[in-house]
Amino acid sequence: MSSTVMIWALLVIAIVAANLPWFSDKIFAIKEVENKKFSYRLLEWFSLYFLVGSIALGIETKLNGIRHDQGWEFYVVTLCLFLVFALPGFIYQIDLKRHFATR
Repeated sequence: MSSTVMIWALLVIAIVAANLPWFSDKIFAIKEVENKKFSYRLLEWFSLYFLVGSIALGIETKLNGIRHDQGWEFYVVTLCLFLVFALPGFIYQIDLKRHFATR
């Protein structure tokens, strides 16, 4: 696989993973929960951030052969980017789901 395809695949995986806790009422898309609390969603979202980061490190190592050291700024920026990716699911869960249920 080329590096461009791997990067686009990582972006798609990140967008899907960031929205998964907000669109699904299952914990990690496995166990069904009747009333999933906000804290569970946030914990699941944060765990998926680390999972996607691990996948990214694996892709970096595969493409470059080595892992480049990053400062704390890099991880803050990736966390904020993951937060932006999660925005559609968050808006759906907090606001739009109630509007669709009342119609």
